[in-house]
Amino acid sequence: MKRWMQWLGRFWRRLFAMGGGAPLCDRCKWNYGNACRRPERPNAMTCPDFQSKR
Repeated sequence: MKRWMQWLGRFWRRLFAMGGGAPLCDRCKWNYGNACRRPERPNAMTCPDFQSKR
């Protein structure tokens, strides 16, 4: 039962994820010039510093 609940949780997170798996950098307020110095840039899928432009 636990394994099924974990699978279901991952399924819902993927289904309703903002951007459908697109990199975060395109939607991040820090995506300009040298504002972001993270090595994952420009293809970060997760980022602790992410803030939406909106």
